[in-house]
Amino acid sequence: MKKIACFCIPAHGHTNPMLPVTAELVRRGDEVRFYSFNEFEEKIRKTGATFISCDSFLPELNAEEEAALKSISTTDMAIQDIRISLAMNDFLAKEFTEFGPDVVYTDSVCFWGKLNSMKFKVPMVVSTSTFAFNRLSSQYMKSSPAEIMGLITGLPRLSKELKTLEPYGYNIKNPLTLIQSDNDTDSVVYTSKRFQPYAKSFSGHYLFAGPSVFSEALPDKKKERPLIYISMGTVINDRPDFYANCFEALKDMDADVILSCGNSVKQEELGNIPENFRVYPYVDQLDILSGADVFITHCGMNSVSESLYMATAMVLYPQTSEQQAVARCAVEAGAGLILKDDSPAGIRDAVCHILKDASYAKAAKECSDDFRSCPGVSGAADFIENAPHKTDSPDPLKIMAKESGKYQLIYWLIVLIIAVLVGVFIAFRYLWIPGLAGGLLNGMFGKLFDSLSYARLKDA
Repeated sequence: MKKIACFCIPAHGHTNPMLPVTAELVRRGDEVRFYSFNEFEEKIRKTGATFISCDSFLPELNAEEEAALKSISTTDMAIQDIRISLAMNDFLAKEFTEFGPDVVYTDSVCFWGKLNSMKFKVPMVVSTSTFAFNRLSSQYMKSSPAEIMGLITGLPRLSKELKTLEPYGYNIKNPLTLIQSDNDTDSVVYTSKRFQPYAKSFSGHYLFAGPSVFSEALPDKKKERPLIYISMGTVINDRPDFYANCFEALKDMDADVILSCGNSVKQEELGNIPENFRVYPYVDQLDILSGADVFITHCGMNSVSESLYMATAMVLYPQTSEQQAVARCAVEAGAGLILKDDSPAGIRDAVCHILKDASYAKAAKECSDDFRSCPGVSGAADFIENAPHKTDSPDPLKIMAKESGKYQLIYWLIVLIIAVLVGVFIAFRYLWIPGLAGGLLNGMFGKLFDSLSYARLKDA
């Protein structure tokens, strides 16, 4: 029997995949304490774990800070995580001393879980509710110029905030240490190797467990007419404009439609609801998806995973860079199409296209079979109980770095030769031109070199 301490941020998309694994650990006889927040208390207690409330450590936010978090600002979320970690310092020091966990099972962006695992030298298994992101797979996230500028301008603020941790024994010099995936940390990822971008670049410290769900139901698409399901998730779901467009798009279709709109929008604010629609704040999503033919989704990782687990093709409507990465993988798998036009006509055309083209349903079924062949919740529990893990296989990223280094050397030799030729045959005062061009093009060629190195890694 192991003592396991679980930690997560106050977010449904991060908490939900940890719950089936937690229930399995409890079923095996492990003593599990789950440090979370009151809105998740009922769900956590149902797993059999001991729920420890952390609401009193949440900071009071001013209007500006609250707006920044709602806009999903990486910098502001990281700063709030650091402040919560400091607020919980004395409390968690006592908990780690008295409870004495054998393993910490913590969400990938839950700083207080990670920091205290490091501080008290307790083996850690990271729960990765999205894809595992490293310098290769992060290429799937196309950040907007505003997001990139926000990260750049936010680094000084983040570095300053990190220094407040030092007096408490948390020695973190680089903020990316707390955010990025690395090949030395035991991690559970709730997808398959097939669906994970650049899966071969991750070490043996990663378990691609497949979707973490309670349901054992199988897809059952037999019914009189198609079922369309619409959900924008639990965070950015205040979209009455989009829901109105869905009403207009689908009201005359010979299909049943279920809309889950959350609590941000009241049903009376939606106006006249078409007869073929049923609208709820929340639904049992897996149950609905088991019979659905099309899912109009915001492309959260959990939603897409559950859709494919239930062999449901998707109309993909991503709202963030992370969701765009998930959507891209669904498109590459052939199980969905991007909604480029969110007008009523655009929505209707996308749904009709999915229903008429059987290849989408076929691809979704193939993804379902793939997901169900993964180690699953039981495999994730095994992985946690047996942490820390050792692997004899070399770090794939280090192998790639050596390969890319060779390409880079050749590249800069070519740039040097061009510069010399410019100097000899034109004028030495123009040497800066090939040098500047080489520097500007290095990023583009760097991605090409990474692709070549990764291809060799896959073939090895």
